[in-house]
Amino acid sequence: MDEKERLDAGMKRRRQVLGDAWVDRSIKKKNEFNAEFLDLLTRYAWGEIWTRPGLDDKTRRLIVLASCVAMRSWEEYRLHLRAAIVEGKVSKNDIKELLLQLAIYCGVPAANSAFNEAGEVFAAMEKGE
Repeated sequence: MDEKERLDAGMKRRRQVLGDAWVDRSIKKKNEFNAEFLDLLTRYAWGEIWTRPGLDDKTRRLIVLASCVAMRSWEEYRLHLRAAIVEGKVSKNDIKELLLQLAIYCGVPAANSAFNEAGEVFAAMEKGE
């Protein structure tokens, strides 16, 4: 696969995982400063890793969420949490079980923050935001 094909595959996959609305908003923020980074991200994170056949989507989504909790990357966590619920086949119960598991392996403070962040995301979703 050449770089153009990888970029195209990455953009397609990114849209499948995150949804068109979020990707379109992200593209509008592209500028001279961040364009190369966004291209790299699309080609490799989305076009190389997210397109691999080794893991199903639900597993990939849970891994990303767990990684975000472990790193306390709350902006990415909220983005991927919403996408997992809306675009993926991840349930609120799946999220609860993941966070209970992470309380042991990432620490109670991280899981506590993740539960709070998830509650805010779920409330916004219920309001249609």
